[in-house]
Amino acid sequence: MRKLIALILILLLCGCAATAEGNIVDTPMPEEEKPEPPPAAESVPEEEAIRYTVSTTAWSDEACAEDGTVLAMYRFDLPELKAVREDGMPITEPQSEAEEQALSVTAAFNEKFGKWARAEEFYEIVTWAEEDYNFHLAEEYEWYSPYTLELDCTVYQTDHIISVSGIYYSYTGGAHPNTWMLGWNYDLDTGEFFSPEVLGESAELQDAVTAEIIRQAQIPMEDGFVPVEMYWEDYEEIIANWPSYAVTFNEDGMDVVFSAYELAPYAAGPQEFHLSYAFLEPHLCDQGKLLLGLGDT
Repeated sequence: MRKLIALILILLLCGCAATAEGNIVDTPMPEEEKPEPPPAAESVPEEEAIRYTVSTTAWSDEACAEDGTVLAMYRFDLPELKAVREDGMPITEPQSEAEEQALSVTAAFNEKFGKWARAEEFYEIVTWAEEDYNFHLAEEYEWYSPYTLELDCTVYQTDHIISVSGIYYSYTGGAHPNTWMLGWNYDLDTGEFFSPEVLGESAELQDAVTAEIIRQAQIPMEDGFVPVEMYWEDYEEIIANWPSYAVTFNEDGMDVVFSAYELAPYAAGPQEFHLSYAFLEPHLCDQGKLLLGLGDT
């Protein structure tokens, strides 16, 4: 019995402590040290939105003979791309990587049309015109018109692409002037010009558009004339290479235009074909749909 009482006392002494007043109380367990809360993350300011704007500027010049007769002239209506901040101010000195990229995008676009603005070929045209004018004077022929170069551009823009359609007029003597239909398509996301066949999977888009152009060419016009009847014999091969000609986009779809002489004689004029987005969409790849703003991609 004494041994049992002694054992109980030992257990009580191990689990309890005496206060100054002699009462027995539970010994509190030491509290675990709580970790310091992490410092509040610094708020990162949202990067300002960057937008692209396109405007056209006319570049022109002329050259005259000593007697004041205009020998040659040119006028190019050219698009210019700018990157602007949310407040509309143009970006000239980049303040972030995104702005540096935006300036690279604008530079690549503007360089393409900067070659036209420099009009390097114009000085050669002036030389030809001067020789031709002196010949007319010597032979006492009438000088009807100066040598002329003109380019008019129409621009279509979305969040992802810029499509530029151009009409280039050239008169350098001869029986009649020449007119070429031109087209440029620019990817604002990559900063590169692209050919339209990249919008489709393999050759599906190219084959579908080829077949549709041939179908449209066989439709009689209001006067009963069937366009394909005037085309060159190898017109199907020419049409199959449609991405190499003037291809542009607008709010209604894609236009494919063959200049005079490319698909038919000069008298037939340019041959234009329109393909709606509803027609194109089933033949586009995901990236193509994204660029053209179609579907849920």
